[in-house]
Amino acid sequence: MKAVTVPVPSRSPRFSALAALIAFGALPTIVPGTAAAQAWKPDKPIELIATNAPGGGSDRILRIFVKVLGNYVPTPVSVVNKPGGGGSVAYNYLNQHPGDGHYLVMGSRAILTNHIAGHGPSYTTLTPVLHLFKEYISVTVKPVSPIRTGKDLVNFMKRDPTAVSFGIATSVGGPNHQGAAVPLKAAGIDIKKMKNVIFPSGGAASTAMLGGHIDVVPISVAFGASLLRNKQVRMIAVTSPTRLPGVLADVPTWKEQGSDIEVSTWRIFVGPKGMTPAQIAYWEQVVQRATQADEWKKELAENFWQHRLMGHAETLKFLALDHEDAKAFLTEIGLAR
Repeated sequence: MKAVTVPVPSRSPRFSALAALIAFGALPTIVPGTAAAQAWKPDKPIELIATNAPGGGSDRILRIFVKVLGNYVPTPVSVVNKPGGGGSVAYNYLNQHPGDGHYLVMGSRAILTNHIAGHGPSYTTLTPVLHLFKEYISVTVKPVSPIRTGKDLVNFMKRDPTAVSFGIATSVGGPNHQGAAVPLKAAGIDIKKMKNVIFPSGGAASTAMLGGHIDVVPISVAFGASLLRNKQVRMIAVTSPTRLPGVLADVPTWKEQGSDIEVSTWRIFVGPKGMTPAQIAYWEQVVQRATQADEWKKELAENFWQHRLMGHAETLKFLALDHEDAKAFLTEIGLAR
């Protein structure tokens, strides 16, 4: 099995430059044309589509966001789960509604890595609407696991790369897989020998781990933190460049444990092919307003999400650059097709 990392600055100058622009607010603010935004608005129920089963990252984020978004749209909003194929089922469902702005998928970096690996549609066959935020990955084990730290995991894998099983949502090569595979690769371990079991959501993978069927589950820091608060897991590492606050303050980064890596994913809203400029402008405007709400800002802080709002044009540029870097890395490790 193989993995892909979110670009590290030393590996991708172009992506690093873009990341720096985002971090310092140099990218343009979303300013949709007022006339275009008013030319279209929802006139039937809105479906926000999760790429995984209930309890997974996309599902959790959407159920939080719906509570905020409902204050800004004129029609009901529901979350629809379309798990399978590392997101392919959701995107195929989305494109059954071409040109219809009532359907949006909560997408992640897996839309790039899955397509490069040969099992998913290209983002160019859809309508990326806007980039919402980025987030890091946590690596979790059962509280009674003999694996107590990230260094322990590396040592176990060095002795026998097949000795530890990993629960991965929702595909090999995707962001969750990266959270464990990239530091292991950096430690000189042959990640092709990893025992990966694929699950339709992070919730399903974590349930299997708590039941003793899987040893390690890499999941978003937001979901990992919710399990940690309930003392259901031990978190052995996070993929952020520095420690995260709050309940995660005592969790060391991979960098602190000898693996000089950083892995993050991002969340975007993707619409079906053929969306009109007016539909895109409407969602740019409405989501921008929703993300300014105090209740959403509170969710960002509590879930360790890094606010990075970009409109349609900026998101397309971002995806093009990230796609090139992801393809280069996947080709390097033999996963690109």
